[in-house]
Order: sequence, then structure tokens, then C-alpha cells
Amino acid sequence: MSEHVTIIGAGIVGICTAISLLEKGFEVVLIDRDGPAEGASHGNAGVVSPWTCVPQSTPGIWRGIPKWVLNPDGPVALRWGYIPKFIPWALKFLAAGKEDRLPEIADAMLALNRPNVDLYRQLLNGTGQEHLIVDSMYVHVFRNPAAVDLKKLVWRLREERGVPLQLAGPDELADIEPALSDNFKAAVLLNGQARARDPGGVGKALAHKAEQMGANFNRCSVNHIQPGTDGGWIIHTDNGEINAEKLVIAAGAWSARLLAPLGFKLPLEAERGYHLVFKNPGVVVNNSIMDSDAKFVASSMNAGVRCAGTAEFAGLDAPPDYRRARTFIRLAKNLFPKINTDEPIEWMGSRPSFPDSLPCLGKVSGEENLFCAFGHSHYGFGMAPNTGRVVAEVVSGSSPNIKMAPYKIDRFT
Repeated sequence: MSEHVTIIGAGIVGICTAISLLEKGFEVVLIDRDGPAEGASHGNAGVVSPWTCVPQSTPGIWRGIPKWVLNPDGPVALRWGYIPKFIPWALKFLAAGKEDRLPEIADAMLALNRPNVDLYRQLLNGTGQEHLIVDSMYVHVFRNPAAVDLKKLVWRLREERGVPLQLAGPDELADIEPALSDNFKAAVLLNGQARARDPGGVGKALAHKAEQMGANFNRCSVNHIQPGTDGGWIIHTDNGEINAEKLVIAAGAWSARLLAPLGFKLPLEAERGYHLVFKNPGVVVNNSIMDSDAKFVASSMNAGVRCAGTAEFAGLDAPPDYRRARTFIRLAKNLFPKINTDEPIEWMGSRPSFPDSLPCLGKVSGEENLFCAFGHSHYGFGMAPNTGRVVAEVVSGSSPNIKMAPYKIDRFT
């Protein structure tokens, strides 16, 4: 008789975990208040980078924070009333960026990301949606060529881990991305990448695949969880109680609230990101482009050109401030002078961010049959396929092929 696993969260992480569990013979139920892949999974920049290994916090980052926060168009926004709650997380964030901590964090990030292009192609095989993942470079563009210094720590972290880097001057950059402004004089090209032409579409295609494999999706809100008397779990929802033999928490930014009554005080921040989609852009973007000065990513998708990024700290329950999204109108025109920015589509989602840019994965310490798969920060879309494999290994009692210590839930205590 098959074992049952319940997953709270039907974002891309929960969906990939479900498929990996189904492949191992488990019966799987996913619970979410929204439809599959409709949260942060839907709104990201679509970068699928096997080479992601540089955390958000690095030495000296604090020097740029005041300028970013005070600039209305800057990459970071902080609502003043949220400052008292934000400061403890910010201190942990700065501590995670100390140079002696970075190699372990970089290795752990790379371990989750390294096979992601191949895994997405395997997962999408046979769905009819294979075209949603396409080969791409990640083009980091600079206005000032002097700012491109591969001896800087962020580039050394990449080079030390085998990331294929290539410098490009203005002529080569113009050939690679003809729509780009000629104000950009240099770029660093990351090769061997891919990008999603519709991140939400990828999630929905994989959710459909999971359903065909036998997964059940239960659309309801989870209020809280509690241990059952038989070693399982009772999930209290707005549609009654659900019993789970084994339970995986993959609820993104809401995960810490579910675990708090069990005694876990997790520094999980709802780092809110915004995007704009320009439906009729009039330009073609051939790759994923990072504006290294303005700190946002632009990419062509089925729906148009999406510009995504920014980090807003305001808590999990504050209403969106779509002025943050509309800053991309000016930023996009600075990047692509001929882009048509009429009638953009606005979006906001909450990234589940820990101070060290790593998720919590695996067994929840001290609890029976309870597992975690959340906290992927900016990297959930890229880390999701391997997260699914790793968590399924742990749930089944096997040993994953990566070191699990960096992702332990009790690393913050």
C-alpha cells in the first residue's frame, strides 16, 4: 500500500516536489488557497541559471542600502512603519554576508541550481510545453566599462565554481542585443543557461503532469497544523480538517507562520518583488538581461517583455504599492530606448527570503513526519526542480547526493 504525503503549497517548489514523490510511488495531495503556480512562481524573471551561486548579502553591501532606499526608483524599498520588525532580519542578513561565510553559502546555492536546465527539460518532456524553456545567456550589462572587474568578490565566487564567464565590449553587445541602449559599453556574459518564456505556464504544465500522475489538488486556506496522535499531522483549513501521514511545508513566505506554534522562530522575510509586462514592446530581447546598475532583469516572454526585480520590505499583509512596479517604465526605456511601454501589466509577489539566501530543506528537527521545502528567496524558480528531488529523497528515507547541513531548519538557533 502506498504511503501518503501532503504538501502545503502548490507553487513551483511544491509541484516539483510532488512529481518527485509520485515518481517514488507516494500518493500526493497538494493544498493551496490559490491555483497551482499562481503566487511568486508566476511572477519571477524566468532566469534558469545553473550557475547561481552569489548570495544577496555580500561584504560592503550596507554601503549602498541608504542610497537605494532613498531613491524612489531604487532597487530597495522599506516602509517606515515596518522598520522595527525589519531590523533583526537585516542584522542577520548583514552577518550572512561576511566573507568567511560566503564559500559555504555559494556552494550550497550552486548544489541546488547546477542541474536545473536539464531537470526542467526532463520534467517538461511529454507535456507539450517543452518550448517554454529556451537556451539563453545571462547578460549583465554595464554603462561604465571600468565597473567590470572580474577580480571583484562576486565574480571570483563564480569563477572559482566553474561559471563560464565572457567579457563583451560595445560592438559585440550590440550584435547580441540590438535593442539595447548604446549607453551600455560592456557586459559579462554567462553562458550555458536557459530562460522561461512563461514561468507560470511552466508551473501549470507541471501541475497538470502531476495530476495525470495521480496527484490531487485541494484548493483551500490552511489555518494551522498540529501533530496527530498516530505520528501524522492534522491540517486545519477553512474547509475542515485534513489528516496527513507525512507533511511537507512548501508554503513560501507563509511557511514560518505555520511552524511558529511548534516553537520555530524563523527569520523568514516576505521580500516583495514587482514586475511589469509590456504587452506590445516593439523590441526583441534575445537573452535574460541584468541591468547591473538598476538591479533588475528584463526578458522576452510569450506575454511580452517582462521587467522584474526590486525588493520591498513591508511585511506579509501590507497591500501592494504598484508605484514600485511602475518604476520599470522609466528603467525599461533607459535599457531599450525604442520599447513601447503603453498599457503595462502590473504584478506583485512575496519572495520567502532567509538572511543567507538559502532555503530550509529536509526534515523538521524534533518533529515526526514533518518536512520543509521553503525559503528560496530570489531563486525559487531555478532551485525548484532539484529541491523536489532532494526533499523526495529525505521523505523516502534516502540520502540526497548533496550536503544537507546548509539547509537545516535549526541553523538560525
